[in-house]
Amino acid sequence: MKVLVIGSGAREHAIAHTLLRGGSVDEVTVAPGNPGMELDGINTTSLSASNHAALIDFVQKNDYDWVFVGPEVPLIEGIVDAFAEAGIRAFGPSKAAAQIEGSKDFAKKLMARHNIPTAQYRTFDELEPAKRYVAEQGAPIVIKADGLAAGKGVTVAMDIDTANAALEDIFVDHRFGAAGAKVVIEEFLEGQEFSLMSFVNGTDFWPMPISQDHKRAYDNDEGPNTGGMGAYSPVPQIGQDVVDAAIETIVRPTVQAMADEGTPFTGILYAGLIATADGPKVIEFNARFGDPETEVVLPKLTSDLGAGIWTLLNGGTPEFTWDDQRATLGVVLAAEGYPVNVVKGASIPEIAVDEDSHVYYAGVANSPDGLVASSGRVLLVETTADDIKAAQDKVYAIIDPLVTDGMFYRHDIGAKALSA
Repeated sequence: MKVLVIGSGAREHAIAHTLLRGGSVDEVTVAPGNPGMELDGINTTSLSASNHAALIDFVQKNDYDWVFVGPEVPLIEGIVDAFAEAGIRAFGPSKAAAQIEGSKDFAKKLMARHNIPTAQYRTFDELEPAKRYVAEQGAPIVIKADGLAAGKGVTVAMDIDTANAALEDIFVDHRFGAAGAKVVIEEFLEGQEFSLMSFVNGTDFWPMPISQDHKRAYDNDEGPNTGGMGAYSPVPQIGQDVVDAAIETIVRPTVQAMADEGTPFTGILYAGLIATADGPKVIEFNARFGDPETEVVLPKLTSDLGAGIWTLLNGGTPEFTWDDQRATLGVVLAAEGYPVNVVKGASIPEIAVDEDSHVYYAGVANSPDGLVASSGRVLLVETTADDIKAAQDKVYAIIDPLVTDGMFYRHDIGAKALSA
């Protein structure tokens, strides 16, 4: 089969690499992709993920069998609907279903209607009422821009001043543009966070192994929120009983609710969860693979990803099998200044890895002297080993000797698993 993957980051690199590894897919092109992907025999084309007409034309002229849509923006723009109208099969949710990520208010109202456990909240579209609510509730409290903000629109405010500054950032400075037209203010939940992703087709779903992302920019969970600085799987401090409860009280009722309300979900449903004393609760939903979680979950897949998705697209029952014996861990190298004032142009060193490790490229571009950093998150190094500690030791043995001038990375990815 020939497959087109839409997107340009390390997540799409991992998806494309896993498709080729499976065997049923023998050619993958990523639009627009990045030059680092080409080191793995993945084709790229410079077409924009938002140019629906050009992508449809490209698929039809080049006889691709189906399309995998990686990022949230084209999904929320309705690219799957556009492909469907053109008679092209695409794996991902419709525009209507992608609202579960596109609007936090939509997601919270869905959960309220169907008694899906999540933090208490209120939604506001003006600054002063939002500030009054924060004053009433006190801190800590969580401020979220309603729309898409590339993982950076959330502030966990430990005091009132920080909460108010976040509100002014959204309403006065318009840092997130239209994504900040509304804010969702939530109660602060205590517990370990984890990510539970599932393949979904209507009311049927197939959960993946859980993982844990590291959102803060710096060691010890300090600094601003980012799109993610690393991840690992499994998450030993989260018991199977918690995962089972999350599947039964969150994932199953959510996909059923989407179908019942006329917006059935097909694609990857990402549930960002927290294990509280009262059981697992939803922090957020995404309508696609998480990043960087994808880069540590897909290496655990022992079945054929392309065959499984093709079966789903044809209404069948797919087989997804996983390596549940070993651990995976990935560390992001980010450009200096990320996530606020990114400094581009850092040279990317050659990175030597073995068959149980991989480099997934994200924000890189070609230059006369080789690959250089062109965006905030530059690449992720993933390793697979017998346990979290071995994977952690292995990944840092790869990264620490590298010349990483103009970039930075966290040195404690996986530490929560080791200290639990």
